[in-house]
Amino acid sequence: MADLDRVREALRASMTAWATLEVRGDQARVNPAPDLDTLAAHLERVDDAWGIEWACDSVQPFVVRAKLTVSGMTREGLASAPTLGDAKLAALAEVARVYGVSPTGEGHWVEYDPDDGPNTTHLDEDAEPAPPPRAMPLPPEPPRDPQMEKARRHIEDLLEQLKAAGKGGEAARILMRGYGETLDESRTIYKELQAILKG
Repeated sequence: MADLDRVREALRASMTAWATLEVRGDQARVNPAPDLDTLAAHLERVDDAWGIEWACDSVQPFVVRAKLTVSGMTREGLASAPTLGDAKLAALAEVARVYGVSPTGEGHWVEYDPDDGPNTTHLDEDAEPAPPPRAMPLPPEPPRDPQMEKARRHIEDLLEQLKAAGKGGEAARILMRGYGETLDESRTIYKELQAILKG
């Protein structure tokens, strides 16, 4: 548990960036997100073999999956945003939420300039160090089911075919709910993706 607490501390200490989640005219909704450089410096102290993987599931809008591995434990976050950089930040913020480190509320609306981006200066000035949230235990890692792993690989292979065919956006909408919790759900998702490829 000591490593888990140290990961949470690293995520909490790195929440200095802002992910733009939505833009409406001259307003943008932003949410705090971990700054990757700051996070990296903190995670090096926890596990020098930590890693992060990114996958872009869609480009209109950008849907990004972040997979953070620390001390042999992997957690994923999936998020959507108007730009690739913001989607990556939002996905990393989702990983932080999975670890029990999350901002309160649905974000902040701020002024937005297309050239300069969101104006978060008043948010940065108003930010007080948040009291550490009470530690929430992570759900236990489910046992790996070889059939589910195989189903996931099949879905990922089909997803690559869909992306190559220019149908990645349609597939991403189906995969927003994940790859399925059971083998039957995974089969249903696979059939839906196959229908998109054939259609």
